[in-house]
Amino acid sequence: MTVSGGRALISEHREAGSTFTAAGVGSFVRTEGSGTPVLLVHGLPASSYLYRKVIPQLASRGLRPVAFDLPGMGLAERPTKFDYRISGLGDFAAAAVEALGLDSFHLVVHDAGGPVGFELIRHHPKAVRSLTILDTVLALPSKPFPGEVWARVSGHAGPLGSARLWRQLMRRVGVADQSSLSDADIDAYRLLALGDDDGAGYLRIMRSLRSGSGTGTYADVVDTRRVTYPVQVLWGASDPILTLKHRGMEMLAATGLPALTVTRGRHYLQEECAPLIASMVAAVASNTDTARPLPPGERQTSGE
Repeated sequence: MTVSGGRALISEHREAGSTFTAAGVGSFVRTEGSGTPVLLVHGLPASSYLYRKVIPQLASRGLRPVAFDLPGMGLAERPTKFDYRISGLGDFAAAAVEALGLDSFHLVVHDAGGPVGFELIRHHPKAVRSLTILDTVLALPSKPFPGEVWARVSGHAGPLGSARLWRQLMRRVGVADQSSLSDADIDAYRLLALGDDDGAGYLRIMRSLRSGSGTGTYADVVDTRRVTYPVQVLWGASDPILTLKHRGMEMLAATGLPALTVTRGRHYLQEECAPLIASMVAAVASNTDTARPLPPGERQTSGE
């Protein structure tokens, strides 16, 4: 597949959604179906495109998935004067749910979208009907991400704009089932991250992540012994970025849950496990038994 294939996929993605403005920043949202909203928060360097397979799966289960782009990423604007810290992105997310009229919703978070979503919960704790956690963190790790390192020395994408590098990384880190992600899809990810400013928006986020956000840990919003909404966790068994052994077990301990659900897959579960994600959200949304039998290849892991 070529770059033109990636651009065609982005055009399809754009046509499937619409624009909106929140906190003075223009953004893009994709939604489908009816019923209770399910807010899908992306991480970095992704966008709402990440959830394109999950959206129809949720809609087919009688829910209304909603995925929007955070400032600096995807089809959102990339203002130079914006608070790109986690707290600032959380403020935008809070303004976005108000702009989109989401008074009550189920919340799904992934990667850096975890802390952003957790900030959103602190803004609107009573609006959250359930929380589904996919491969994310309670606090930023002490070791900087590669994007942070590059952002410290450059204001342009540089090697991060390489189509070859993106394909290598997405296939080694993103998915275990290589057939689940085409080269054109990877090009779409890259082009959406770069945008029309050569990735400057993404680099501003990377440069701002540790700029005195003061957020610390988000254990308070995931702890089932303290919150009023149900919480569930799904993790990729072979995620090389946020490993099950360390980050997954850390999240399990913080939630106080007896187990988390583990699936075959790496970091981008949305690419490989869209039906599973949707079925878990639908199950908690309908108050069904979360200990139901799991699909083949899935298992539950406790902290023992």
